[in-house]
Amino acid sequence: MGASVLTISPGRPFRASVTTFGALVWSGFRRYATYRQATIAGSFTNIVFGFLRCYVLLAVAAGAVGNRPGGYDVEQLATYVWVGQGLLAVTGIWGWTELADRIRTGDIASDLLRPVPPVVSYLAADLGRALHGTLTRFLGPVLVGLLFFPLASPHRWQTFPLFVLSVGLAVLGSFGCRFLVNATAYWLQDARGPQMLWTLGSGVLAGLYFPLRLLPEWLTVTLWVATPLPGLLQTPLDVLVERDSPALQAGLVALQAIWAVLLLWLASVVQRRAERKLVVQGG
Repeated sequence: MGASVLTISPGRPFRASVTTFGALVWSGFRRYATYRQATIAGSFTNIVFGFLRCYVLLAVAAGAVGNRPGGYDVEQLATYVWVGQGLLAVTGIWGWTELADRIRTGDIASDLLRPVPPVVSYLAADLGRALHGTLTRFLGPVLVGLLFFPLASPHRWQTFPLFVLSVGLAVLGSFGCRFLVNATAYWLQDARGPQMLWTLGSGVLAGLYFPLRLLPEWLTVTLWVATPLPGLLQTPLDVLVERDSPALQAGLVALQAIWAVLLLWLASVVQRRAERKLVVQGG
């Protein structure tokens, strides 16, 4: 069970490992595709909150000097809100408690007997979830935003590929954070406390409720460098609305990549250490 995040099973051919990983991704996609009514309800909820958030930020812009709070114009703010509402289901920063639940009940023991390490199997399933969210819950809020508000369109050729890369890194970073929060159950048995703190803090520090650029500059820079949370939502949205210069756009995505690699490595380390200390209740 000591395999690294990048190795699915020691000694197996690379092609077999890729096939296994792809099957796990597809399994995760099919799992979430089963809940059609939940998908529709979630999209509707995101759209309703999109109207609320958008009108609040537009009111802030109307009262700001030059109508540019935090350096965003009205179109950039509207785009920030509606694309952000669509990305919520893609990055999935909330709601995942499966690992903690399986640790609490002892079902994690069956995961440890499988040939695929838990970090890899849960990551693959989460990528399937993210793909499902992209295809089913991303476009709805964006299309509604286009119908009712003026949205900003990128002017630089590199913006769209950087945005796609940034979203992918946000998914990896979100998974790493959620895995670490859930993994506290290895030591606490009940991870509801850390999960509640994560739910309360991640939305604010990821830039969901308001752009972090509205905060003092020193605090914004500190959050970006010292925590991975702005990379979960704020970075891809800032890249898309071209809030910064091309060089700074690329720098923010590079910082995302560093945090994504670090989080996946930490998840692997924590999992290996937990396996050496794990006591399955009742087993």
